[in-house]
Amino acid sequence: MSVSADKPIIYLITKGEATASNFSQKRRELIDILKLAVEEEVSLVQLREKNLPVRLLFELTQEAAAITRGSATCLLVNDRADIAIAAIADGVHLTANSLSASVIRGHFPKDLIIGVSTHTLEEAINASAGGADFVVFGPVFETDGKGKPLGIAALAEVCETLRPFPVLALGGIVESSVSSILEAGAAGFAAIRALNDPDSLRLICRKLEK
Repeated sequence: MSVSADKPIIYLITKGEATASNFSQKRRELIDILKLAVEEEVSLVQLREKNLPVRLLFELTQEAAAITRGSATCLLVNDRADIAIAAIADGVHLTANSLSASVIRGHFPKDLIIGVSTHTLEEAINASAGGADFVVFGPVFETDGKGKPLGIAALAEVCETLRPFPVLALGGIVESSVSSILEAGAAGFAAIRALNDPDSLRLICRKLEK
């Protein structure tokens, strides 16, 4: 399985607000936005629910995978390749604290999609060389709690160095900034805030269809 680059890759990352105590409510919200993402043919969705106990994360992933299966949307689980495999999701997203892409690639099914978060050119090169299918690079623009933005020039350097390997921009992405990150060479973008809002999600998806 691979990440299609026939059109800009849209990567919806969930908010990470689900816990054991609010699981019933947040589960409904997550499934609703996931169904909309499938309807709008969003390329990738990452379940980034770090605060859920393993059992609940598995239940959520299993339900989500049943919705995305057979659609244009691939489902990834943050950090937990084991849960992705057990729930029959499409892949895993790795962070700086995760196992490396090379370890996952060497010990899990070959068709597992692997995405990696990166913040420097060196990290992006290492992820690509280690067997990742794509990297997320950022923060590109100003966004709460993510430190100093790296900027469009840094994004363009990573994209040019790794071309044609897919690099997705992250950080402060809104509808009005999508064109600038694509012009910089990004294969697409990842977002939490802009893509978890139904109206914004529809607007962005339909703008990119034109």
